[in-house]
Amino acid sequence: MRRARQTAMAVILTVLMSLWATKPAHADPAKRLILKDGSYQSVVRYEVKGDRVRYLSAERYEWEELPKSLVDWAATEKWEKDRASADADVRAASDEMEQLRKEEEARSPTVAPGLKLPSQGGVYLLDDFRGQKQLAELVQNGSEINKQTGRNILRAAINPIATAKQSIELKGPKARIQAHEATPVLYLSVDTGPDAHPDEGYAPPPTQRFRIIKVDKKKDNRVVGNLKVAITGSVKQEQTFVDTSVTEMPGGWLKIMPAQPLAAGEYAMVEMLGPKEINLYVWDFGVDPNAPENPSAWKPGAVQNTEGGDNQSPVLQQGRPK
Repeated sequence: MRRARQTAMAVILTVLMSLWATKPAHADPAKRLILKDGSYQSVVRYEVKGDRVRYLSAERYEWEELPKSLVDWAATEKWEKDRASADADVRAASDEMEQLRKEEEARSPTVAPGLKLPSQGGVYLLDDFRGQKQLAELVQNGSEINKQTGRNILRAAINPIATAKQSIELKGPKARIQAHEATPVLYLSVDTGPDAHPDEGYAPPPTQRFRIIKVDKKKDNRVVGNLKVAITGSVKQEQTFVDTSVTEMPGGWLKIMPAQPLAAGEYAMVEMLGPKEINLYVWDFGVDPNAPENPSAWKPGAVQNTEGGDNQSPVLQQGRPK
């Protein structure tokens, strides 16, 4: 979508340049008196008096006259109509380009001086590293091959099996992205396609659809949640939710903040697929004031990677049945 909008803006700009290039008089407010010999006089204005045409020359800015019979009036009238039509096209294209620019800005809210969210969407953490605000992208944990970023997100429905318990785990003891302050701010803009809620009877408002979970450590992995599966196949998930405040922003963005400072440790933001069901693919992060600077973090004044996304996040896995 973002590329399509950029292409549209480029086409409009090309049209503008083409119109102005093919109609050089557009850069000149003067009118034209087209003469029968094919030449013309550039005039600011003119008036017909008897058999003479009196005009204010656009080149010399003096009043001059010429015989009315020398003017090709049909060609003069046609030129004026063509110019008016071309001017209208230029104005319409300019207005459309300005509208696209405003829409692009609305999709990219400024979250800190010198830092804007990308128009293509995604999930980002606003961090404070040594007094400098930085944006770090959270990549959704999923298949090692089929990773997606931006507005498109992965979803996995739980497939119950007749066993007692399974755990949803993240590889590695720590998330790649670490917040250096206890109240990090998360910004989210993702796809809300028809498969957003496998539970057709569940349609929460945007402010309740995404939540933060405290992640438990288990040896070298992190446990997002546990699945308790009954013999009947029904599933119950266990996890510890963090109280948050969620605000809707321009451009389809959500601003998600913990209601209370977070203790140092590991966390994940999850998508609710049902009242008691979460998406198996999550966005993980940690809180560690002593962690090194986040890799590829966007800094004020630096050129931002608006395409976003990388494949360096750990991988979500479903633990072996216990």
